[in-house]
Amino acid sequence: MEKRLTPVARRLRRAMTEAETQLWRHLRGSGLEGAKFVRQFPIGAHVADFVCRSARLVVELDGRQHSAEAEADAPRTASIEAHGYRVIRFWNNDVLANTEGVLEAIRQELLIARNHPD
Repeated sequence: MEKRLTPVARRLRRAMTEAETQLWRHLRGSGLEGAKFVRQFPIGAHVADFVCRSARLVVELDGRQHSAEAEADAPRTASIEAHGYRVIRFWNNDVLANTEGVLEAIRQELLIARNHPD
């Protein structure tokens, strides 16, 4: 399934939202606590926004279009978690208005992963 998602992931990388672009500036090049993140990474039947493979952490950003679909995110989250990842979600607005708060929440998740390797 992941091979078929590669073109989708490439297209998503070229068309990132403003919030994705802003967060990526901080995550790229091991810029957050030395953790290496990749963007638009296929996991199972889904393409995750940002993934730190070593910490098994997925960071998903949700825009307004997702507010009515919050319940639809549950199966997606469960599917990604079934592949051994933890999923954390932020609203695009939170990334844009409170980038430092979002980064601190991601730092905390990375710290948890380092202290509790699976």
